[in-house]
Amino acid sequence: MGPLVLNTRPKTDSADLEASLQTRGYRVLSAPMLEIEFPAQTRPFDPTPYQALIFTSANGLRAFARLSQDRYQTALCVGDATARLAADMGFNRIESANGDIHDLAALIRERISPAMGPLFHPAARKTAGDLGEILRDGGYQIDRQTVYTAHASETLPQQILDAIAAHHIDAVLFFSPRTAETFVKLVKSYKLEGELTDTCAICLSPAVQLRTADLTWQRTHVASKPTQEYLLSILDQSFSSV
Repeated sequence: MGPLVLNTRPKTDSADLEASLQTRGYRVLSAPMLEIEFPAQTRPFDPTPYQALIFTSANGLRAFARLSQDRYQTALCVGDATARLAADMGFNRIESANGDIHDLAALIRERISPAMGPLFHPAARKTAGDLGEILRDGGYQIDRQTVYTAHASETLPQQILDAIAAHHIDAVLFFSPRTAETFVKLVKSYKLEGELTDTCAICLSPAVQLRTADLTWQRTHVASKPTQEYLLSILDQSFSSV
């Protein structure tokens, strides 16, 4: 029987992840720490003024698909998973930074001239970084529009509480600082912060790991690159060394 892994990603981002985990032989529990809401759009969106579109998450892509049927601009994607979704949605010109927001900023500096026009960035109300601020010195005009909201969970399912209390969970996966922060807050609210000493925290980045520090883990591991593939690789390594 394989290790028991808790997935904390939103439901919208979990299907491929959970399938990959099961293929690798893991047992999977799910407790989404964020619920994604796509508000109704009251006015049509015209992408014509923009030379390219910036997608820092798959949910930004899903939200854009609700705004517009146009797929002719270049899609600048933070990672390969987002780029694959862009291809599935009909984009033909796709660039992937295969990393995080800083890698995406580097890709934009390399491939995009600010003189050719503004960039459109459909994003969440709360984001892990400010791409516009990172690129400000380069003269880029980035029009960021809130197109979805990620609501933090206020409870943990009873099945998850029981598994934590019984020390049955072998690893918890964290893909964003806010997801980790929400999980830590909920665990503390149930007074279970001492029940994860047999559990590993598997984190997408050092920024994510930092948000897990208030809990006592058996070990914490950080992916060498901030992608799902590298996170799953470090998960595999953490159990192969046991």
